[in-house]
Amino acid sequence: MSSTRLDDDLKQEIFPVVFLTIVVCVSVIALSIINGITEDKIEEAKQEAIDKMLGEQFPEMDDSEYDDDIEVYTIFANGSVVGYAFMIEATGYGGPIEILVALKNTTLEGDDIILRGISIISHSETPGLGEKIVEASFLEQFEGIGVNDVRLTKDDGGIDAISGATISSSAVVEAVYDHAKEKARDIREKRGV
Repeated sequence: MSSTRLDDDLKQEIFPVVFLTIVVCVSVIALSIINGITEDKIEEAKQEAIDKMLGEQFPEMDDSEYDDDIEVYTIFANGSVVGYAFMIEATGYGGPIEILVALKNTTLEGDDIILRGISIISHSETPGLGEKIVEASFLEQFEGIGVNDVRLTKDDGGIDAISGATISSSAVVEAVYDHAKEKARDIREKRGV
């Protein structure tokens, strides 16, 4: 075998490997750049949606302040605190359900933890059934209700489950009930009350 033929065989074996390596590297770099660009835009769009929901829960709001330590928004109107809001996640039938929970500005103790309302930020529930968690008929049940009444009516609470979507409605109710008390405690501790 001649040395030229050996070189040609070696080139034929190495060229595809080198070419494929270059394609993979370029693809990874391109995906990383695109991910960086879209990640910021997705986060920005999510924040805009949250700001809109805060405005819906607190129409009188003229300012808000986010506390990274306890992950709570403090809502202001005319320089006074009118309430608090925070995001929680429930596990529904179709996956995670992100919820914005708004609380009235009260002492935030025991029976004095009153909801302003809730908004569904995102979900992957079943179309036509579980997705009814975003409908006004379900969400309005949380307006002005004490956290101790945030249970399904079958459990002596004040929230009617969605027919055919018990898992989705139960997930929302349980998450709101559990997290509202925790966040109220965090807010009281932060305020030094």
